[in-house]
Amino acid sequence: MNELEKKMENNLPVVQAPCSICEEDGKIRLRVEMPGVSKESVEVSVEKNELAISGKVEAWESAGTYLLRERRHGEFRKRFIIDDTIDRDKIEATVVNGVLTLTLNTKEAAKPKKIEIK
Repeated sequence: MNELEKKMENNLPVVQAPCSICEEDGKIRLRVEMPGVSKESVEVSVEKNELAISGKVEAWESAGTYLLRERRHGEFRKRFIIDDTIDRDKIEATVVNGVLTLTLNTKEAAKPKKIEIK
């Protein structure tokens, strides 16, 4: 049973964090949407070949009666497999306007090199 199934079985809310991945300037960038989530509520880790992002979206509590409640709250978790071309010591993370951006740098040995013809 995976983590999502366990959370659903325990009736714990699970939030989906939309993600985009692109290659820019020889680097890979992951952008994860996390509106209303502070950087202190997010954890990014790398273990072996797995990059993990997890966090929690807090519920907005109101003393009144909700007329509409579309905003999701609960935990989110994303996992990505990264290969040996990624330099794990040079992964950068920033949060701006509710978007987590991870920049994955490739190792120098993995970058294409031009061979000089003599």
